[in-house]
Amino acid sequence: MIDPVELTQALIRRPSVTPTDAGAMDLVEQTLRGLGFNCRRMTFGQIENLYARYGTAGPNLCFAGHTDVVPIGDAAAWSREAFAADIVEGVLIGRGSVDMKSAIAAFAAACAEAIPAGEVTGSISFLITGDEEGIATDGTIKVVQALQSEGEVIDHCIVGEPTSSERFGDMVKIGRRGSINVEITVEGIQGHVAYPHRAANPIPVLVALLAKLQDTELDQGYLGFQPSNLELTTFDVGNPTTNLIPAEARPG
Repeated sequence: MIDPVELTQALIRRPSVTPTDAGAMDLVEQTLRGLGFNCRRMTFGQIENLYARYGTAGPNLCFAGHTDVVPIGDAAAWSREAFAADIVEGVLIGRGSVDMKSAIAAFAAACAEAIPAGEVTGSISFLITGDEEGIATDGTIKVVQALQSEGEVIDHCIVGEPTSSERFGDMVKIGRRGSINVEITVEGIQGHVAYPHRAANPIPVLVALLAKLQDTELDQGYLGFQPSNLELTTFDVGNPTTNLIPAEARPG
């Protein structure tokens, strides 16, 4: 038997901030091998990926997820150390506790019950990547391409991303919205703030552009999906002083 809480804690204590693995994939592989899974490590670039399968018959039900996490930000702002996996008043605190090391642990714990009980009639597989929170070029997409080239068939897939809102199962997604990252650079002319007529400040131009984009309705959503949204995540002019009109400005 596998305790999903203990396994989640062990995974959280591997600080696997993309693209660093920190031993998280080793732990997943070790756990699944112990359950009788045939495990394949698939490394692309700096990214560790794992495809594991129990059984050879169809249908093949695949649990998909990722071990990598986003950076912790300001460590001092955390109520507990981000990778300590402390439990406080029944709440597990740590980077990856929700997105989504707990899901991987739950997958494994479910398999640890189903396999000995003889409930697996086809195959169960795991497709775990370390590149979901990053650029995502060396993760799931390359694993899937490799498996397809070998004729490996995945019939059904369950993704462990956190979607519940108030209680478990109150929101079940039927698909995944796409996403795109865009960088915009507005080029100006650098100059001293005392002589603005000799410069071209890119910041007002960029602010106006972003305001127009922010006010634009991208779509009205679709059955089961909320409308698309634009999120500004960074704004940088690289200006080391307050009396200089910058040469360029860029958001992200």
